[in-house]
Amino acid sequence: MEKAPKEVQTKRKNKIKIVHYIYRRGHASKVDIANDLGLSMPTVLQNIKELSDAGFVEEIGNYQSTGGRKAKALSIVPNICYAVGVDITANHLGLVMIDAKGTILSNTRQRMRYEDTFSYYQEISERIQAFIDDTLENPEEREKIAGIGVSIPGIIDKANHILLKSHALNVSNISLLKMSQFLPYKVIFDNDANCAAYTEISDPDKNVIYLSLNNTVGGAISYNGKLYEGDHLKSGEFGHIIIVPNGERCYCGKRGCVDCYCSALRLSSHTGGNLEKYFIELKNGNHDFEKIWDDYLYTLALTVSNLRMAFDCDIIIGGYVGGYLKDYLIDLSKLVMQMNKFDFDTSYLRCSKYHMEASAYGIAMWLIQKFYDTIG
Repeated sequence: MEKAPKEVQTKRKNKIKIVHYIYRRGHASKVDIANDLGLSMPTVLQNIKELSDAGFVEEIGNYQSTGGRKAKALSIVPNICYAVGVDITANHLGLVMIDAKGTILSNTRQRMRYEDTFSYYQEISERIQAFIDDTLENPEEREKIAGIGVSIPGIIDKANHILLKSHALNVSNISLLKMSQFLPYKVIFDNDANCAAYTEISDPDKNVIYLSLNNTVGGAISYNGKLYEGDHLKSGEFGHIIIVPNGERCYCGKRGCVDCYCSALRLSSHTGGNLEKYFIELKNGNHDFEKIWDDYLYTLALTVSNLRMAFDCDIIIGGYVGGYLKDYLIDLSKLVMQMNKFDFDTSYLRCSKYHMEASAYGIAMWLIQKFYDTIG
């Protein structure tokens, strides 16, 4: 007798929940799955068997015994699928390929100045295809690519594949199909800060603000496990909050925006665009750089304090600067505490795990997770 449609749908949802759970954990036992997802052991056993038979899940070893039979550690099969992440900036192209477990198989960052021209889109497509061919030499493995995700700094109408506005690239109303038409894969596009946020927001039950400190300042808002995009796709534009009235002129045309004071360019402009060199000089005790850093940290603390007051949730600081901020997080926390009298500590504040290729990795990871949602 065939199962009722509702029963089939429930079983499918349970499979998807189990795969997502194992993916987030890296590995898990059947007992973990049953307890944490609130499923009965027979349900878990049946679903694991079917997922294993379909090539999604495999046993990778045993957990240490606490008495009795050792529990098997279950993990995602790495080569069940792959995804490519692409990060387009004004002057660079970042490429990342990950497997079904989220492991980075290959990544590269190449200098390539953005142009809204046919030759640019053709060349970028050729570079992506060459990157795929070099990483996956077996043509059969290339057929397992779930898609290519492209991260772009700007406001994107994803439904219609249009880049509505990008101050960083100095373009507006650009059809993103200009690039995807050259690639024989599913291609999706998203804002760079949203993409980077995917890499950092691992707990779907927590509300989180992601503050991206790249050559432009952006951000993302995760609310109830989803990114909040706003009524007009403009949420998370933290770089254009005014923190210094009548301050420096921002590229958006206003004065005193966060972007003027907290972008990575604020620091790297003193070392010929080399942010790493700036932080080396800072650690070596360069007094001029220390003064620049003190001013930078103050305006960053002001920004963090404002975001905390507005959203009252955890804040992750990422982007290029976020990758170097770990050694200075205590100094930042002290300044934030001086400005914000509503909190007793700054345990809500942390640095990102990724910085240079966070956006490319994040959108590739999003594609992998969407692939899991298609499990039958």
